[in-house]
Amino acid sequence: MKSLNGSELASFIKERQAYQVAALNHKPTLLIIRDSNNPVITKYVNLKINYGNDIGVTVIDHLATSNDDIKTTILAANQDPAIHGIILQLPLQDKTATDTLTNLIAPTKDVDGLSTSGVYDSATATAILWLLAGYDIKLETAKIAIVGRGKLVGAPLFRMFSASNYQVELFHHGSDLTKLKQFDIIITATGVPGLITNAHISPGATIIDAGTASEKGILKGDIADEVRTRTDLYAITPKIGGVGPLTVTCLFDHVIQAAENL
Repeated sequence: MKSLNGSELASFIKERQAYQVAALNHKPTLLIIRDSNNPVITKYVNLKINYGNDIGVTVIDHLATSNDDIKTTILAANQDPAIHGIILQLPLQDKTATDTLTNLIAPTKDVDGLSTSGVYDSATATAILWLLAGYDIKLETAKIAIVGRGKLVGAPLFRMFSASNYQVELFHHGSDLTKLKQFDIIITATGVPGLITNAHISPGATIIDAGTASEKGILKGDIADEVRTRTDLYAITPKIGGVGPLTVTCLFDHVIQAAENL
């Protein structure tokens, strides 16, 4: 069984990015806006700060106090030529404000690819494509299931697969997950720990776990631990180092592109 290790792929891209940044005559800057110290959010913000330091990109971490603060910060950053990328770290405490606030980000600075008019594809969805391609997982003839239709992963990935005419079905809250046994590739991103069990997966399947949640301070994915003891799967992402590292890598690829396009 293959382990779909995104960390290995990210390390090669990271080396290339460091050379790109060094060749610029100005230092790229990424602004992260968040409104929570949730451990999952803090983990991913710190990953981005550390990654930026490694390749020479400045990362500004802004902890907002309200939706108005988020709005004001975004609008100011849109006009600041020294800031090349802006991301709104999700989820927000007020989830109903997500679309309104992400759509305020200037299209050329929306490096997470979440606004309706952004010029970049979703960083997480793109990372999943990179991961599948990096391990030569064929999509053209596979039956693909996406579990979760969130703004970060499920919805953009479904659009991307549909545009490529792949055989893809979107599962969401209330869907019959037992039907997942009919699929060759299962990509899950619900943030519900242990949602996908052995009962949902057939032998030979490829599993991408892009779900992340905190349970008693421990980060967990959508895939139940029992699935990881199986030897009859074709491939699966590890508990740590699957999609996450490549998402960060893709995000910084967009930041560098934005800086190069000045």
